[in-house]
Amino acid sequence: MRLFACQSCGQMVYFENTSCTRCGAVLAFAPDTLAVQALPAVEDEQGQAAHDGRYRHCANRSAHHVCNWLVEAGDPNPYCIACRLNQTIPDLSVPGNDLLWRRLELEKRRLVYSLLRLGLPIVSRADDPAGLAFAFLADTAPSFNESGRVLTGHAAGLITLNVAEADPVVREQMRAQMAEPYRTILGHFRHESGHYYWDRLVRDTPWLTEVRALFGDDTLDYAAALDRHYRNGPVADWPERFVSAYASTHPWEDWAESWAHYLHIVDTIETASAFGLAVRPRVGSSADLYVEAGIDPYREQDFRVVLAHWLPLTYALNSLNRSMGHEHVYPFVLAAPVIDKLDLVHRIVTGTRAGAPGGP
Repeated sequence: MRLFACQSCGQMVYFENTSCTRCGAVLAFAPDTLAVQALPAVEDEQGQAAHDGRYRHCANRSAHHVCNWLVEAGDPNPYCIACRLNQTIPDLSVPGNDLLWRRLELEKRRLVYSLLRLGLPIVSRADDPAGLAFAFLADTAPSFNESGRVLTGHAAGLITLNVAEADPVVREQMRAQMAEPYRTILGHFRHESGHYYWDRLVRDTPWLTEVRALFGDDTLDYAAALDRHYRNGPVADWPERFVSAYASTHPWEDWAESWAHYLHIVDTIETASAFGLAVRPRVGSSADLYVEAGIDPYREQDFRVVLAHWLPLTYALNSLNRSMGHEHVYPFVLAAPVIDKLDLVHRIVTGTRAGAPGGP
């Protein structure tokens, strides 16, 4: 994630900010330029703030205060490009669902930001049957009754998330129950988007042969693979070949987990570079861990350069987190086969990019 500044006073602001804490300017994110805009306090005929006639607020800001993105003035759609991906939102008559939805939207927009930076196709299912959509649903029965549970997953472009994942207590319970070292809302979005982009970028494309050579035969029975994983656990040697235990379930899950980790890597490196972070350990012979800031991982063509920045950064971040009494930020080890998979993801993305907005 980039850093942003208020255009009115220069104060550093965050991606999620709706106003400047210094000068009070109204702030909103413009996806066409990937910049936070300072808006004048004027209104158009619909009562929405305008900026030099170029933008208006997303309808979900005006009606529900859950979005800070802008819509171009000439666009007839009342929703921003992130919110128009929503097929189903939580039932807002249920107390607390507005807060859960706000948390989901915040993380979803971080996903969409990365997709824009990578120059990947983002088309709503409402505009194209092969497009992308999100459904945020709640359980309709107690957890012991599986028939009423909402399972997070992807099917034919529709990404479903259980709104309970936005409750940190529930999510931590699920993380412990599933024996997962890492479970976040953003992680869910990134993983499930990997399934969608497998359909868009890999299936029925020249990449499929190379993907199968690294990830395995995706025609294997998926339901049987899931059943085997949950009955027997992951394969014993999974750390030597997979980025996570769940990645060993089936080639589709291996791809989705690798895709999610790729997005973790590029976005975190961009944030570190925006802050000017450099890693120079002052101990022993650690010169191989020295890395300078300044890389744009979203535009870097060589994944080896990205990886050379990532590994030292994870050592530093994990050490900082432990100093605060928390678990590792990135509790994963990237074995050589995993690095090869991440490199292939990178090559597919850079080979697909048609030109990302806001780039150099």
